[in-house]
Amino acid sequence: MVKGVILSGGLGTRLRPLTHTGVKQIIPVANKPVIEYCIDDLVSVGVQEIAIIVGYTPDKIQSVVDTVGDGSRWGITITYIEQDGPRGIAHAIACARDFVGHDSFIVYLGDNLLQDDFSGIVQPFIQENVDMGLLLTPVDDPRPYGVAILDASGRMVDIIEKPADPPSNLAVIGIYYFSAAVFSVIERLTPSARGELEVSDTIHAMFQKPGAKIAYATTEGWWDDTGTAEAILLANHKMLRHLKPKNDGTIEADVEVIGDVSIGAGTVIRSGTVLRGPLIIGIDCEIGPTYIGPYSSIGDRTIIRGGELESVIIVGDAYVDIEADTRICDSLIGRHTKVYSASGRRPHGHRLTIGENSEVYL
Repeated sequence: MVKGVILSGGLGTRLRPLTHTGVKQIIPVANKPVIEYCIDDLVSVGVQEIAIIVGYTPDKIQSVVDTVGDGSRWGITITYIEQDGPRGIAHAIACARDFVGHDSFIVYLGDNLLQDDFSGIVQPFIQENVDMGLLLTPVDDPRPYGVAILDASGRMVDIIEKPADPPSNLAVIGIYYFSAAVFSVIERLTPSARGELEVSDTIHAMFQKPGAKIAYATTEGWWDDTGTAEAILLANHKMLRHLKPKNDGTIEADVEVIGDVSIGAGTVIRSGTVLRGPLIIGIDCEIGPTYIGPYSSIGDRTIIRGGELESVIIVGDAYVDIEADTRICDSLIGRHTKVYSASGRRPHGHRLTIGENSEVYL
């Protein structure tokens, strides 16, 4: 049996304020939380039991539980394991030791998105019963990543973390296959300079472990680490390219729909609206009159009146009422957000209520 372990901790500092009470892994891409793509991939290789490592506050933990549930939607069992603090990826993996037992398992960092057929990549690791299987992807600039070290024959022999002079262009993706032997390796690690148990040190130690059977595969499609607003918007672009159009809502007269557009049940598109796909709109929304352009994802129960929106993600339960000539683009808008027109208000100027760690471009 192969089990799954999804890491859904982390502080998500690069996505604040969206991650003050929730975690980055539940931010939606194409109206689907990122972590659910991870679960789909694990289920595709026959995983029936998944542990999700969560932390570090009750609000953040509950946000994951509320989003994912007990696994019944996938016909699997999901267990939640709390990590007591940001003590490193290897520490988070070690938290799952009792859950894993003697089985092999797949570790999936919950903010990763992969285009390739996951089953086709991972099945060889399972069939060959390896002790460690790694996924590599070619990148233009490997310096911010863990990078594969290759020997003269092109065989991977180790990893180096964030090298100034990369030995290859192959970055190690945040998806790992391990046998239970990895736990004895982790327990011998010492914390890094930043006080964490590092997965790169774990991988290095597995390469040094006598008799360890190691394999790796190189991906062909795109990969995204959705750790920043820019990365999430880019992933949204990529996912929406594969959108299948549908209409489960109501479209009034004098609405123009161009390209692939998906409209959820209970949503009403008002007269005078232009929708240009690829574009997805969730359930129970009220849209228009407005223009919503390509590569936008509008979450459930959102109201939009006026303005022009393009390349935006609205998480849901939001209210946007702006002047027709106001344009919002390349934006990530959190749940329960309200965006109003300032027309007619005095004095002229921008009125902002902004939480800590926000970014605003005026």
